[in-house]
Amino acid sequence: EDLILVVDEIHRMNKDKQDILLPYVESGLIILIGLTTSNPYHKINPAIRSRCQIFELKPLELADIITCLKRVSSGEGLTVSDEAYHAIAKLSSGDVRNAINLLDVANMTVLDKKITLDSIKAISSKPSVFFDKDDDGHYDIISAFQKSIRGSDADAAIYYLGRLIEAEDLDIIYRRMSVIAYEDIGLANPSIGPKVMAAIHAAEILGLPEARIPLAQVVLEMSLSPKSNSSENAIDNVLNDIRSGSTGEVPEHLKTTSPNYKYPHNYPKYWVKQQYLPDAVKNKKYYYPRHSKYEDTLNLGNQEIKKETK
Repeated sequence: EDLILVVDEIHRMNKDKQDILLPYVESGLIILIGLTTSNPYHKINPAIRSRCQIFELKPLELADIITCLKRVSSGEGLTVSDEAYHAIAKLSSGDVRNAINLLDVANMTVLDKKITLDSIKAISSKPSVFFDKDDDGHYDIISAFQKSIRGSDADAAIYYLGRLIEAEDLDIIYRRMSVIAYEDIGLANPSIGPKVMAAIHAAEILGLPEARIPLAQVVLEMSLSPKSNSSENAIDNVLNDIRSGSTGEVPEHLKTTSPNYKYPHNYPKYWVKQQYLPDAVKNKKYYYPRHSKYEDTLNLGNQEIKKETK
């Protein structure tokens, strides 16, 4: 019989220890199942990776968690209402173990093995927004939060931030603020990214209720900042070309061993004309500036340098 070895958090093994597994994997003596929350292309030895199949597990949806809860409750002889299933799944934040724990605690608080929405409310300190049967209400608030910042409405942005704070949904606030900093503000105010990270760090250290203060400050600045989505558009233009087969080889003078590369630091204004894109896309334009003070300054300076050194 095959010996199956499961290594949880395999990235915690240093690379020397990972190498110990290699001959056993290679010979087929063991089937290795390595679990990691880190990027396997960075944390796992290439020799191990090349002999294993990598699968990416996506975050669980509410429906997935509810399916698991139904299996558990069936085995325990529980009667659980649909509203209770939904509330447990929502409160678990995508963690099945947490969801099962909630179900277990709810079971301990009832006498007839019948779990209702009221049973879940009785054991949870989360605000009522988490018990809405219709998920759309919560996600609509998240959507309105981003759209208010994008639309430069500071009052609306701070209002929806308050709704999310009241729901104690700090993780989604952090993620959405991080996206907005680069998706909607971008090169119009590139300092906002580090400021968002600093505010998140401060909020994590402080915890609620004080966490509301740095979050409010940076959300107001995000709302009042000029906006540019040129970075998002540029990378999407590139990815669309790559996925449709428009790639081509790196120009010869840019390859590692080429002696024909012109080193820009050896030229006036640190710029020299040479081809950087592959021949197949050499005339393509991916980046289209948006007009904001900072982005205009960057592009004007770049154009002036190229004009002066022709």
